[in-house]
Amino acid sequence: MAEIGYARVSTTGQSLDAQLKALAACDKVFQEKVSGAKDDRPQLQLMLEFVREGDVVIVTKLDRLARNTRHLLEIAEYLAKKQVSLQIQNLGIDTGTPTGKLMLTMVGAIATFERELMLERQAEGIALAKQRGKYKGRKPTAMLKRNQVVPMLEEGIPKPEIAKRTGISLSSVQRIAREQR
Repeated sequence: MAEIGYARVSTTGQSLDAQLKALAACDKVFQEKVSGAKDDRPQLQLMLEFVREGDVVIVTKLDRLARNTRHLLEIAEYLAKKQVSLQIQNLGIDTGTPTGKLMLTMVGAIATFERELMLERQAEGIALAKQRGKYKGRKPTAMLKRNQVVPMLEEGIPKPEIAKRTGISLSSVQRIAREQR
């Protein structure tokens, strides 16, 4: 039996230190800096493939593991099929017990509900701001720099270098290049 930790933060600007400290007793810790909303989380996939019967997966918080209730239940079911239990430290949940399984389902549903309410309130706030003329959205910065990008493309400067010089993303440079053809 091994204790396997999983730590995740959403952006590269955030630190994994607090989670890693809380998971220090684990035999192995998988860690990544990627948004929870993304489907592609390579370290999560590696961890799920790595665990074996009798192992325990430990996370510090529920939102570090799953995007929503359905995703959480999919992970929990996958682990259960492999006879691996899941522990969520801040909630004291252990799916190795019937009560832990129930609590995981309930807490996951509540977390999804809270997120949906927050998104609803955010959309309402944006709609009100738009009505008042206060919300304009994000300025299309990449397209404003088209006049700088096009001459560099014509000079044959590599696209990654153009992105660096202009301060826009590589995908924006590629989009401008496609539109020029």
